[in-house]
Amino acid sequence: MAPTSVETKAMLHDLPTPEPESPFARSRKPYRFSTLCATVDNPDMKDQYGSSSVPIYQSATFKGVGNEYDYSRSGNPTRSHLQHHIAKISSAAHAFTVSSGMAALDVILRLLKPGDEVIAGDDLYGGTNRLLSYIRKHVGVVVHHVDTTNPENLHSCIHPTKTAMVLLESPTNPLLKIVDLATISKDVKEIAPGALIVVDNTMMSPYLQRPLEHGADIVYDSATKYLSGHHDLMAGVVTCNREDIAKQIAFTINAVGNALTPIDSFLLLRGIKTLALRMDRQESTAQHVAEYLWNLGFHVNYPGLPDHPQRDVHLRIADGNGAVLSFETGNKELSERIVAATRLWGISVSFGAVNSLISMPCVMSHASIDAATRAARGLPEDLIRLCVGIEDPQDLQSDLEHALIEAGAIELNAAQNKYVRVPDPDALSRAVHDLDLDSGKQELEWLVSAPGKVILFGEHAVVHGVTAIAASVDLRCYGLTSPRTDTKISVHFTDIDNFYHEWDIPSLPWDSVTPVPVGGEHPEELDQRLIDALTSTTLAELGEEKKAASAASLAFLYLYMILAKGDRRPALNFTARSTLPVGAGLGSSASFSTCGAAAMLLVHRRISIPPSPPSTVTHTHHEGRRAIPHDIAEEANRWAFIAEKILHGNPSGVDNSVSVFGGALGYTRAGFGRDGGMEGIQGFKSLKFLLTNSKVPRDTKKLVAGVGEKKANEPELVNGILKSIQGISDEARRALADPELPRDALISALNTLISENHDHLVTLGVSHPALETIRETTKTPFGLYTKLTGAGGGGCAVTLIPDDFKDGDLQTLIDELIRQGFQPYLTSVGGSGLGILSPFPEHRTPGSDSHRSRQEAGQVTPPETPNPEIAEGFEKQSGEFNPLRPSFEDAVTTDLPQWAASLGRWLYV
Repeated sequence: MAPTSVETKAMLHDLPTPEPESPFARSRKPYRFSTLCATVDNPDMKDQYGSSSVPIYQSATFKGVGNEYDYSRSGNPTRSHLQHHIAKISSAAHAFTVSSGMAALDVILRLLKPGDEVIAGDDLYGGTNRLLSYIRKHVGVVVHHVDTTNPENLHSCIHPTKTAMVLLESPTNPLLKIVDLATISKDVKEIAPGALIVVDNTMMSPYLQRPLEHGADIVYDSATKYLSGHHDLMAGVVTCNREDIAKQIAFTINAVGNALTPIDSFLLLRGIKTLALRMDRQESTAQHVAEYLWNLGFHVNYPGLPDHPQRDVHLRIADGNGAVLSFETGNKELSERIVAATRLWGISVSFGAVNSLISMPCVMSHASIDAATRAARGLPEDLIRLCVGIEDPQDLQSDLEHALIEAGAIELNAAQNKYVRVPDPDALSRAVHDLDLDSGKQELEWLVSAPGKVILFGEHAVVHGVTAIAASVDLRCYGLTSPRTDTKISVHFTDIDNFYHEWDIPSLPWDSVTPVPVGGEHPEELDQRLIDALTSTTLAELGEEKKAASAASLAFLYLYMILAKGDRRPALNFTARSTLPVGAGLGSSASFSTCGAAAMLLVHRRISIPPSPPSTVTHTHHEGRRAIPHDIAEEANRWAFIAEKILHGNPSGVDNSVSVFGGALGYTRAGFGRDGGMEGIQGFKSLKFLLTNSKVPRDTKKLVAGVGEKKANEPELVNGILKSIQGISDEARRALADPELPRDALISALNTLISENHDHLVTLGVSHPALETIRETTKTPFGLYTKLTGAGGGGCAVTLIPDDFKDGDLQTLIDELIRQGFQPYLTSVGGSGLGILSPFPEHRTPGSDSHRSRQEAGQVTPPETPNPEIAEGFEKQSGEFNPLRPSFEDAVTTDLPQWAASLGRWLYV
């Protein structure tokens, strides 16, 4: 029997699987995505006038009783059309539209209840992290942040009954990392069947990726981006298939009242009609641009390229590669010139519009942190992100090519008749300087510096597998090598009882050395033969009373001898001074190790000196600073770790890594069901802290053993504390790395975490009455938050100083702490790492050796130079600038930073 006309109409409009109009006609195939996008039709909502475009029902209320619509907060015909259309193209049974992408996530997170656990990626959108932080504090939800690019990383965090939600995003932004949505969904469901898999699909849109088809329970998009496509509205979308979830989401949207307005629903519906058309063009052009840059030799992040590390995963879960890519130039200044030289590419932080956009994430979203720290901590300093629009591909490539030419990134090669990438001029400059150094006979002075560190969160718990958050402090160690004209090597450690000693270089135990070749790596184990020889002969005369000086001398001599190249064994003096309190748990030994390692690498010419900057650059400590290349920093870090092993036996590597790279990092010890290692905190914001030395000696080994014993006796209590501290460290890392978190919100969040972390440490029994006195002094009446740092039981306390804290109140607090017998140090946390002063005269400030002597300041005057050969060496140096050692050793300790800054060109990691 043939269908009636009414039934036929219903069938015709029942997309996406249309039926034949006649039983004799062959079945039609389902409509393809682009047809679905353009065909807006809801069989349950027919317009009485047959309008070809869905009308805007710009009405707050609807007349009548018991009708489908009564109040637009609860439902609106325009919005209903939109939601039906979105569900159709998303492989979803239900769709909801709200006022923004973050509003969509807010609705989803309201499905959680106190005690639930959430597993989230560690590279999520900043707003997502901010909202997760809020529910952790105020709702009692536990949040675990892991690297979701490896599905196995989630396994240790999945609990059969407690894990309520897994929050994923793929690809990530701006490095385009891929998450295996299908595998993670399967793994999670096997262990925790009740957990909801939630995916932020904004980077792909339903056209290129439909996570519901790969096991996700809920998918949300910022419809401001690709779905709208024109950046003329704000909207968010939530889709799902489960009826129970849909009812809860609908209830929340109605109760909260954040549903999308009728006019925005109309605009979004209009934008979706061209989604497939726009994205086809955008993706095609993005592939074209990515291949163009890749063929020029730039490192390009884009899943459409054959060398993308997770390309196979992306091909399995997505239908395309998207229209966002990023690339590195190798030089921050070059990247800035490229961005500035574009015309069609507009500078913006968003994506998904019809117009192409260009940005530098480190400059635009991490500008509050110095460039070197950002580069060392995660995002490449020179990274450029491109968000491709619908302009003509040739016009976009031509505009980008002109910018690359104008910036000096590429040039025409006449022989090949094509544009090629210009070699890094800094590399050539470094090579020239290396030749100058190796061919010259004159030895140079090298002045280096490195910061100390503070453990912000996770003390003691780190021993049991909990992540610790460590950051550099502006209190630094300074190391100076000065040439001698005799055959001796000497050290002067002013902070270790003003220790001075010298040795005859030929008499050192060279027959016990196993040299490490240039470019080679030190074996995992120390050269025990060399250590024994130095200890039993060279250092034997120092005796037990000079144990600290002997240990420092051993580390220095070990590096000097094992790094020596052939028979070249330069005579020199090494002086180390520090603004750090020694032995207070602030990484003084690591900063010394970093200075010693860097100085010896420079003296033995194993690393090249920095390239010459333009002569027009102002020679100050901060302006015109240049970054130490990452490979040099890595080399310095490897040898600083060797020095730390000599000093401490089995260091974690955290202290020297912070000292070399600066900024902040999270460290997790391996062996506790979690992947061990260190991870830089990208975008760390510099913070002001007051470090107060209690002057109470501490026994680190005893304190650590005490916590271990408490864990054995009270496992439930201690394991609960450790779990809480892990949550604190995770939250601190997210807050510190969030570029969009307001400064006052960051300070408030850190204050809460500081208080929580300290209370847990008190429960573990590692505080001390002196530390509690410091904490109470800063709390009342100043309202500041303080916690112990390091092993506790004495040592230092750290107090976070808000930006708006009055100078007068700060001075009053410092005076009060001094009156109580403590030693406070005002410092910033999260600054630069290893620094090297350029030794060349053209980089130095004339007359920069002026200083206020320690004698004038009432300090102890160091001994006169024991060997006249050293003074003679000073006179034989180039007369273009004065030698540094006299003023370095005579400067007041508190004046060292200002003295160093006045010298000229510094390079920092």
